[in-house]
Amino acid sequence: MAEPLQEPSRPAPSQSAPSPTEQAPPPPGRKLGPLRMIWREGAKYPGQVAAALLALLTTSTATIAIPARFKSIVDEAFGPHAQTGTIDSAFHVLLAISIVLGFATAIRFYFVSWLGERVVADIRRRVQANLLRLPPAFFEVNSPKEIASRMTADTAIIEQVVGTTLSIALRNTITALGGLLYLFFLAPWLTAEIAIGIPAIIAPVAFFGSRLRKVSRSSQDRVADIGAITAEALGAIRIVQAFGQENRERQRFADAVERTFDTARRRITIRAVMTAIVIFLVMGGITGLMWQGAIGVANGTLTGGTIAAFVLTGGIVAGSCGALTEVYGDLLRGAGAAGRLNELMLEQPDIARPARPIALPSPPRGALAFQQVSFRYPSRPDSPALVDFSLTIEPGETVAIVGPSGAGKSTLFLLAQRFYDPQAGMVRIDGVPLPQADPAEIRARMALVPQEAVLFAASARDNLRYGAWEASDEAIWAAARAANAEDFLRALPEGLDTFLGEGGARLSGGQRQRMAIARALLRNAPILLLDEATSALDAESERLVQDALDRLMEGRTTLVIAHRLATVRKADRIVVMDGGRIVEQGTHASLIAADGLYARLARMQFEGA
Repeated sequence: MAEPLQEPSRPAPSQSAPSPTEQAPPPPGRKLGPLRMIWREGAKYPGQVAAALLALLTTSTATIAIPARFKSIVDEAFGPHAQTGTIDSAFHVLLAISIVLGFATAIRFYFVSWLGERVVADIRRRVQANLLRLPPAFFEVNSPKEIASRMTADTAIIEQVVGTTLSIALRNTITALGGLLYLFFLAPWLTAEIAIGIPAIIAPVAFFGSRLRKVSRSSQDRVADIGAITAEALGAIRIVQAFGQENRERQRFADAVERTFDTARRRITIRAVMTAIVIFLVMGGITGLMWQGAIGVANGTLTGGTIAAFVLTGGIVAGSCGALTEVYGDLLRGAGAAGRLNELMLEQPDIARPARPIALPSPPRGALAFQQVSFRYPSRPDSPALVDFSLTIEPGETVAIVGPSGAGKSTLFLLAQRFYDPQAGMVRIDGVPLPQADPAEIRARMALVPQEAVLFAASARDNLRYGAWEASDEAIWAAARAANAEDFLRALPEGLDTFLGEGGARLSGGQRQRMAIARALLRNAPILLLDEATSALDAESERLVQDALDRLMEGRTTLVIAHRLATVRKADRIVVMDGGRIVEQGTHASLIAADGLYARLARMQFEGA
């Protein structure tokens, strides 16, 4: 017998492991480190990266060449011995430099923008693919609405960083370095003074940058809150309006917006102060240097062209440094966004495919066994859902699970599909322990009809094909007919191609439930999991669907969660649960005769009816 599953050493998210949407700000040492993820994604396209970098280098070189050309123009074309040919040649070269600068800028814009869109698309796909691998436990402590909002907001920031901010940062860095080299060539002693003053510019950038990073991350959180609140209110708009809570939701949204504004105002203030200080230091330094340069011209140690080129190049360098201080805040925001998305991308599922999964027997038998299972939800570690639970369901047997709310009935379905692993005990399908089998193969042998039907914002055909995606229209209509869904489906404006709206909003509750039943019928799995599958149907539809289910159950293992005891009288066995344990089991007649919990529940329902 396999060893009981042990509780994983990884801390439950609700206890000590912070969720991706609630991570503490990274330590100062990290700063722009998360941007490495963007580089890894962009490095997959070396041709486009090379073209963008070459264009960046060309534009920076052309920008520095303009002041160099102005030096020649001032010294040669404006001199007392200048000739027409010399003037024409000087300005022809300047015009050629301008043409190169224009074309290189266009090429840079195209490839940088292309990389921004491509990288964001790849990141979105990878994050979504990984999220689909994560078990329900992850989403118990991480709001799906907030994660969706985070994907939208953070990828938009990354798109801006890759498509604009990184380009600006690289261009201005290259331009500033090239400008400093040219300044050193023109006037080494003036340039040395610039180099001495650079630390005075870097110091406020580092000081304000660390504070800006923290506020930027907080600002991203507030934006995600807005998205989550909006999705929640609009997703439950009928309840909001039915209970007259429009004003409350309006105020809740307004409060979130104001918190976002306050955080953004702090971020803007820090950036404004940082920019003002840096620009003052840069421009003040350039002014002082130009002052000394003018004295040099007066003394004859510098030419007019040299000082003109120095002034123009100094302005370019100052502008580049000023731009770098402005984009630094955007880079910090991008680093925060990349860090959040990278956490989602690297999150590992607790329920994973084994390295060497054991194949389930073929053909399937449909046997299901719970052996001394104890289980607690990660988000509720102090409240046991199942306690030393054992139940064996034979192939083809129909077992009904009944009991009061919170008895652990739905937990059996979640464990059977291996959305969770028990902390103790074992669950087996056809004799194979679930942790040793491929979760996809386990779930392929089960068909589920939940108590609340889940439909997607897609066509009726696509919703039904979730049971078997390659099913033909004939098979789809056969399943719809068996679930008593054919009539209303044919009455839809475009039949199976009719768009059902968000969550199947264009259908009634009973129609949505029949769609879910048809989807399970179409799956044709050896094990059926029915969570009060007929609860939303009227009496006539319930009778027709119950007849179809009775036929479907023949030769298949069926596990039924029942709240309406009238629907399970014909079950082969009825298991009564309370407090995560089995307290009774037997047929309907034997349990009524035993006058236990089942009999009391039956009296309350039948006498009330």
